[in-house]
Amino acid sequence: MSIINKIGIGTVQFGMDYGVSNRAGRTSLDEVDKILEYAQRMGINLLDTARSYGDAEAVLGASGAAAEGFNIVSKFMPSKTDGSVSLQFQQACQKLKTDRLYAYLSHRPLSLLDNNKEDWAAAQLLKTQNRVQKIGVSLNDPEELDRLNGEGINPDIVQVPYNYFDNRFKSQMIRLKTQGCEVHSRSVFLQGLFFADIDTLPPFFYEIKVRVKKLQIKYGTGLPNVLLKYVLKLPFIDKVIIGVENVRQIKENIRGIMNAVDIPEINANESISGNILSPSNWPKV
Repeated sequence: MSIINKIGIGTVQFGMDYGVSNRAGRTSLDEVDKILEYAQRMGINLLDTARSYGDAEAVLGASGAAAEGFNIVSKFMPSKTDGSVSLQFQQACQKLKTDRLYAYLSHRPLSLLDNNKEDWAAAQLLKTQNRVQKIGVSLNDPEELDRLNGEGINPDIVQVPYNYFDNRFKSQMIRLKTQGCEVHSRSVFLQGLFFADIDTLPPFFYEIKVRVKKLQIKYGTGLPNVLLKYVLKLPFIDKVIIGVENVRQIKENIRGIMNAVDIPEINANESISGNILSPSNWPKV
């Protein structure tokens, strides 16, 4: 398998404004069609979406993504806030214009432990009914997976953040891969933080500014390709989810990956705080 085939397209930009460096806003439907057409030609066959990504599911439905043969991964929210998992699945399929998904993930995995285990049972039922091929969880912190496993919740597929600065999940990913679990990574660009104008970032990002600036200076316009290649080459990762705002971006990524230089591993002593590695903790900028 080519490392290009390991790319999956994240669709949050299709449904809402997203990303610390995003200045263009939501991607238009016409641009989405161009992105998907190009991705398919390049052998990319996985799309990652979610109920919480604004109108992303509906946009994919309007684009005919399911009919074009893309494997679609979506995510459900806790039933206590968004309705039963079965209802959420039906609504997702209606928007996506399909009757089944490749995978269905819990977007709030710890909710599965909060007197809400029926949500996991409902996901298991969808799998038994062949409505989904795999069920799993979208994780933010390694402790979440430990707690889930401790309660007997063993996913077929996981999605975790992983990038040049963030390798918190590495040992778990290696273990899961050997156990037959499919491993997807996201946040390869830390929501665009690697490319942000550091002079415009608030004081919250102080500890990361110098390191980001050094990378920007050393690799210049090739930095996205270097960072993406770094994660794509990891053998314990099956798919790397990247978000793109337009077809130009994905073309530039793919053209550049094969010629990108290899970046050395980050010094183990240069750890970065969890606040920086978890965008949910970031201030609005």
